Amino acid sequence: MTQKNLVLNRKDQKPIVFDVFYNKTNTPKPLVIFCHGYKGFKDWGAWDQVAEQFKNAALFFVKFNFSHNGGTIDQPIDFLDLDAFAENNYSKELQDLDDLINFLLSQNNDYLLEIDITNITLIGHSRGGGIATIKASEDSRITKLITWASVCAFGKRTSTTGDLEQWKKEGVKYVLNGRTKQQMPHNYQFYLDYKANEERLNIEHCCKKIKVPHLIIHAEDDPSVKFEEAINLHKWNPNSNLRKLENSNHVFDSKHPWQEKELPRALKQVLKETICFIT
Repeated sequence: MTQKNLVLNRKDQKPIVFDVFYNKTNTPKPLVIFCHGYKGFKDWGAWDQVAEQFKNAALFFVKFNFSHNGGTIDQPIDFLDLDAFAENNYSKELQDLDDLINFLLSQNNDYLLEIDITNITLIGHSRGGGIATIKASEDSRITKLITWASVCAFGKRTSTTGDLEQWKKEGVKYVLNGRTKQQMPHNYQFYLDYKANEERLNIEHCCKKIKVPHLIIHAEDDPSVKFEEAINLHKWNPNSNLRKLENSNHVFDSKHPWQEKELPRALKQVLKETICFIT
């Protein structure tokens, strides 16, 4: 079973659009939730084919768009709603993830009989890896954590650095999306939210609190998030497993759109390691 573009409506908040991939057996399966990264979305590149691999491994796989990632219910791919993107922040992404987990484990979820609510894995790519790490450190329902090319600190990202006085004065700054050529806006509230929640958003402190099995996968030559960030995550949680990929990049040699029938070798390796870790 594959259900695309399901909608979780929330009172006084933007909805969350999500997909589920599973084999209908009426038998509880480990739940795997995937968090996309900065300027990412659930339908990016090869993520659908990736989801099929989890489904084929007898897992219940969920991927979703963060509510303020710039997509909409009708247009979940790319960034039609830049006003929403401008109002995104880390706290909203953590709230989105919590609300989605709460829904998936609730009686309101039509798929509940297919989910083992005692076996929940978070996977986060890039910035999503930071969100997944924080969530795993503070939510006892999470039983495994896996990060793909994850950041190790939010404070040094482009969205929280730069000319702060100019940003404060103008109220907004822009980051170019190299693929779509859009100027992606960040309202100054992003920085204010980060500073107000800096302790909670400290990935190092969160990593040191992780008690569940923790897998870190990162390409040695990642040009976007350096491999040193994976080394830091592993250093902060020595019980974690660090897997270094050679001759690959930040998205494990995939791209958007992905029109090949086969996944790239590096991404296949990531999936093999990931699924083995979960099962």
